[in-house]
Amino acid sequence: MASLGRRRGVPVSRERGVMAASDCYIVHEIYNGENAQDQFEYELEQALEAQYKYIVIEPTRIGDETARWITVGNCLHKTAVLSGAACLLTPLSLPVEYTRYVALPAGALSVACAALYGISWQFDPCCKYQVEYDSQKLSRLPLHTLTSSTPVVLVRRDDIHRKRLHNTIALAALAYCAKKIYELYVV
Repeated sequence: MASLGRRRGVPVSRERGVMAASDCYIVHEIYNGENAQDQFEYELEQALEAQYKYIVIEPTRIGDETARWITVGNCLHKTAVLSGAACLLTPLSLPVEYTRYVALPAGALSVACAALYGISWQFDPCCKYQVEYDSQKLSRLPLHTLTSSTPVVLVRRDDIHRKRLHNTIALAALAYCAKKIYELYVV
């Protein structure tokens, strides 16, 4: 058995990191009654609100639904950022007479995606999590106790910078679009 050392209060093995039990919550796939799916959802909700660093979701259906929900949120975020950047950079790369045909739709898309993200995802505790695929990080988790061979593993990440980025870019795109629309129809 490897000797254990301590780093920041978390037990650490010299061979590989061992995670503290309080950092990880496992939603086990144990069917005891006809309301098992509701129990899984309740456990997941409690784990999200308790803000565990890692959440392992063993039930396939709820794990897949959660991963899809996170993927849609990521897609909205990336679309808001990339379309906003396209809106703001188009005037630098295209002739003036063609700029509005690319910049205005891209700006509208950026604002729409940022608004939808803000309405649907901003207050959801799931938006603080990402699906973990890194096998090195997954090897530190107590996955050997699971009965499922394909659990979904969520890792908590601070998303404040991400939200600031897409909101700032979307607001800049909105300001640019408003200015261009004003110039087109008023001037």
